[in-house]
Amino acid sequence: MRYTIRQIEYFIATAETGSITLASERLSISQPSISTAITHLEQELETQLFVRHHAKGLSLTPAGRALLVEAKLLVQQAEYMYTLASEVNDKIRGQLSLGCLVTLASMIMPELSHSFTAAFPATKIAQTVSNHEELLEKLERVELDTAITYNLSVPDGFDFLPLASLPPHVLVGEASPLARHSSISLNELVNEPLILLDLPISREYFLDLFTALGLKPMITTRSPHQDVIRTMVANGYGYTLVNVRPRSDMAMDGRRVVRVPLSGDHKPMVVGVVSLKQSRKSRLVEMFERHCQSFISDAYIPGMVAPVMGRRKITK
Repeated sequence: MRYTIRQIEYFIATAETGSITLASERLSISQPSISTAITHLEQELETQLFVRHHAKGLSLTPAGRALLVEAKLLVQQAEYMYTLASEVNDKIRGQLSLGCLVTLASMIMPELSHSFTAAFPATKIAQTVSNHEELLEKLERVELDTAITYNLSVPDGFDFLPLASLPPHVLVGEASPLARHSSISLNELVNEPLILLDLPISREYFLDLFTALGLKPMITTRSPHQDVIRTMVANGYGYTLVNVRPRSDMAMDGRRVVRVPLSGDHKPMVVGVVSLKQSRKSRLVEMFERHCQSFISDAYIPGMVAPVMGRRKITK
C-alpha cells in the first residue's frame, strides 16, 4: 500500500470543504502539502478524484464520491486502533468529532470542550455547528461521533442522554411594556408581533405551543439567526420565544433585552447528548457522555444563567 492515512485525511477534508484552501485551514496544513497528497492519491489509485473549477474550488467525480465513503471508513478503523490501545492501558485519547445545535453552541461548547480536554489531555475535539436535522444526518453518515442538541424529533436508531431542561420564556426589549410583567401568557401575546426563530424543529416547537391552545400567533419576521432576532427584539420590533438563557442581557448592537417567564404548563426543550445506537460505543464517547452528565444539569448549564421564578432581566 503506497498511500498513507494522512493523505486519506487530506482527501476527506478537501472533499468535505470543496476547497484546498478551506481544507488547509481546517487541518492547519499548507495548501501545497494537501495538493501534493491529492495528486499522489490520484496517481496511485489511477483515477481522478476531483474536477477542478477555475476560481470555484473542487467537486468530486463519481469515483471520488465512492472512494470518499471508503476513505472515511478507513480512517475510522485507523482511529479505532487508538481506542483499543486506550482501553488496554486505561488511557483516554483520540479525537472526538462533536456536533452542537447552532442555538446552543456559543454558550455551551467553549466551556464544555475546554473542561473535557483539560480532564483528558490526550484528547482533541473537532467541533461542528449546525441545525438539528443536519446534525442527525451527519451522525447517520458517521461524520460525527456524538452531538449536543435537543430531544425534539429524535428518531429510532439514535440514543438520547438527557442533561437539562430548558422551559420556554418570552424575550422583549427593555422599553417594551411587556418587560414590566412578572409573567406573560400566550393569550396575551397572540396579537403582538412575533419574531420567529426559523430553524428546522425549533420553529415547529414554538408554533406548537400556540396550536396546543388553539391560538395562531402574529408572525411578522422570521430568521434562522438567533443574534438577528435578539437585536430586532431589543430595538422594539416585537417579541420572541426562546429556551436558552444567555448570561448577557445585551443584543449585538448594545441594546438590552428582558427575559419574562411564560405562564402556563408548556413542554420544555431538553438538552442532551445524541448518538447512533450501537452495540458498543467507543470509550472516548462513553467518557464524554459521563463528563457531560457531571458538567451539565438543571442547576448549571455552561454559558447560561440559572433558572429563576418571576420577572428578571438576563444578567451578565
